[in-house]
Amino acid sequence: QVQLVESGGGLVQLGGSLRLSCAASGRAFRSYNMGWFRQAAGKEREFVAAISWIGDSTYYADSVKGRFTISRDNAKNTLYLQMNSLKPEDTAVYYCAAAGGRGLLMVSTTYDYWGQGTQVTVSS
Repeated sequence: QVQLVESGGGLVQLGGSLRLSCAASGRAFRSYNMGWFRQAAGKEREFVAAISWIGDSTYYADSVKGRFTISRDNAKNTLYLQMNSLKPEDTAVYYCAAAGGRGLLMVSTTYDYWGQGTQVTVSS
């Protein structure tokens, strides 16, 4: 079992940057593929980025490609999301998630464990 805790959210101006972190408990973190999703008010949860268990493959939603970078440090049991050139449409609650099995990493149902989320607000 994995417990996930996000941090690093906050209020930032248009064009600013934030780095989200997701601290995982449990010995099996390095065996999980990991992802970031977000949910804006009144909208469905959507895929943002994902990374393979060893960190050699990354995937991004078209809306964040070139602006966001997902990474992980398996020695620290931590997942990151570096967000640059932020836009008001990036405003959402951001969730990290862990997937223990196979499946499309862009699909939320692939994931077994979820964090509680961290709010990111981008002002114009």
